[in-house]
Amino acid sequence: MKAVLATDLSAASEATIENETGLGCFGQIGIEEIHLVTVIPSNVHRGMPGIDFEKRRRKAISNYERVIEDAGFEVETHVVRGTPHRRIRGIAETLGASLTVVGSRGKSPLENRVIGSTARNLARTTETPLLVNRIEREADDPSVVRQHLFQRMLYATDFSENAERAFESFSYLRHATQEATLVHVETPKDLGLAEDNDPEARLAELAAQLEEWDIETRIEVRRGDPADEILAVEDEYDPTTILVGSRGHSRLRRLLLGSVSEDLVARANGNVMLVPPA
Repeated sequence: MKAVLATDLSAASEATIENETGLGCFGQIGIEEIHLVTVIPSNVHRGMPGIDFEKRRRKAISNYERVIEDAGFEVETHVVRGTPHRRIRGIAETLGASLTVVGSRGKSPLENRVIGSTARNLARTTETPLLVNRIEREADDPSVVRQHLFQRMLYATDFSENAERAFESFSYLRHATQEATLVHVETPKDLGLAEDNDPEARLAELAAQLEEWDIETRIEVRRGDPADEILAVEDEYDPTTILVGSRGHSRLRRLLLGSVSEDLVARANGNVMLVPPA
């Protein structure tokens, strides 16, 4: 399996790359090849006096390359120009990557829904499963919030086709997962469903699959606002990563995230893994 690890060479990106425990987690789920990608924005011109941005970035990324090689992975670096999220997404699609990883500090103190623009735009448009690796929000020398990426998973589902696809990720995550919490949030539109759509029974079926893989599993059925309730479960059980499927608003904007997924990326305390529609 291949992974794309995006970096802007900031302190936050460095924390993601130099997290030895996190790199070990990638190995556990079958990642063998990591592609380091850094993008020089289109508005940074080659002709700017006294600055060779491409040379500086190649020199900086070579340090990260050695760290990842020492962890036992094959590594390839990509220093490219363009719009960051578009180039990262394009490289991931071209390589057939199984996972794209980007660091993000999440919400800011000034605006609850603000996250890094690259992470936000990747979350909205990615066609590859995306792991948003949460970084300490207010630190000059930041570190990752959750080192063990997949040890305790919180899987949120609305029982849609895309949510089922996200659940299938456990087929490889299980090698690094010890605990899982499965949650469904009922909203007013769910009232009056037929008995065969009982969410607790459906979660129990999913839990049985995970328990066959020796993953200790619990289920939660809640009522209310989906994002708020999922984040409340995160506060209660302290998972290392929230796993959720992302869905579009319409056929014309198939790749845009629904508001619940976008809220989770912006507001969660820990990591968020998004699995886009097939």
